[in-house]
Amino acid sequence: MLLSKSLGTNKDGNLTIGGADTVALAKTFHTPLYVFDENLIVENMHAYKDAIDRFYNGNGLVCYASKAFSCKEMARITMREGLGLDVVSGGELYTARCVDFPMSDVCFHGNNKTEEEIQEAIECGVGRIIADSAEEMHIIDALAGKQNKTIKILLRVNPGIEAHTHEFIQTAREDSKFGVNISNGDAMKAIEESLRLNNIDLAGLHCHIGSQIFETEPFVYAAGKMIEFMSEVLKQLGLRLYELDLGGGFGIKYIQSDKPLPYVTYMQKTIEAVKEACKTNNISEPFLLFEPGRSIVGAAGITLYEVGAVKNIEGIRKYVSVDGGMADNPRYIMYQADYTALLAHKPYDE
Repeated sequence: MLLSKSLGTNKDGNLTIGGADTVALAKTFHTPLYVFDENLIVENMHAYKDAIDRFYNGNGLVCYASKAFSCKEMARITMREGLGLDVVSGGELYTARCVDFPMSDVCFHGNNKTEEEIQEAIECGVGRIIADSAEEMHIIDALAGKQNKTIKILLRVNPGIEAHTHEFIQTAREDSKFGVNISNGDAMKAIEESLRLNNIDLAGLHCHIGSQIFETEPFVYAAGKMIEFMSEVLKQLGLRLYELDLGGGFGIKYIQSDKPLPYVTYMQKTIEAVKEACKTNNISEPFLLFEPGRSIVGAAGITLYEVGAVKNIEGIRKYVSVDGGMADNPRYIMYQADYTALLAHKPYDE
C-alpha cells in the first residue's frame, strides 16, 4: 500500500503522482526533482477552510505556512483558494509580493527578523507581524513610528506544552528559542509593556506547540491554556485580545506506521476547545488563525532522485547513493526523521 492518495502505478508498473509517470518526469526534467499533486494540495486547503466555516461560522483565517514549500506558484494557488500566507523571511515575503498576494492576509513570522525585513513588512502593509519578544515589539514600534503607521501584531507565547513529537520540533516548551513564557510571567510583562508603545496594536496571541503531532490532546490543551491566559490579560490589564493564532503542526504520513488523523478532526476538536474555554472564562470568541504547512503540501509531494553508486558491505549495510542530499531534503539529517523510499520503476519491490 502506497503512502499517499496521490501515488499510484500505471500500466508500465511505474510509480505515478497525480497520474503522472515519475520515470518519465525524471527523464524529462532531470533529478533531483520536486513534484507536487496540485489537486491534493487544493483538497487539503479546502479541508481546513471548510472546518473554519463549519465549526466556527467562518470567524477565522487559514494561512498556508510557506516555509513548508515556498515558490511563486504555491503563493498563487494559496491566493486563488482564498487562504492567507504565513511567511518567515524577507525572501518568502518577496515571493508573495511577486504574485501580488494581498498583504492584508500575510502573517510575518520569525524569531530573528532583521530590521530590514521588519521595515519591508511595514512598508508593504502585511496584515500581522508575529512578535517573538518584548524586544522585537520595541523594534516594530520604532520602525512603524518612522513611517507614521500603526501595525497590528500578535505576541508569540509558550503555554508550556511538550507535545508527543521529536524533541527538535517541540516549540512550546518553557525551554524554547521561540516566544515568551506564560508560566514565569514574561508573557504578561511583555503585554503590559506593549500598552506603552504608540505604534503597535497588540491584537492577540500566537502559539505553535510543535510539528508532526498525531494526537488531538496537545492542541486541545494548548487552546484552553491560551484562552485562559487571554482571560487573565483582560482581568489584570483590562486589555481585550481579539485574535488567537494556534499555529499548525498536524502530522502527516511518512512511513506506514504513521497514523495521522483527518485534518478536520484536529480542527473540530481544537475549535470546540476554544469555544468551551471562552464559555468557561466568560470572554468573547476570538478571530482564529491556523497555519498548516506540511499537512497541506507534504503528502502531495515527492522528491525524485537517480541512483548512482551502490556499496554493499556483506553482513553490515548496503549504501545507495543518490544525486541529492541535505540541500534538497534537510529534514532527515537535521531531525533524524524516518522516511520511505520507493523505486519508481518497481514501487512495490522491497
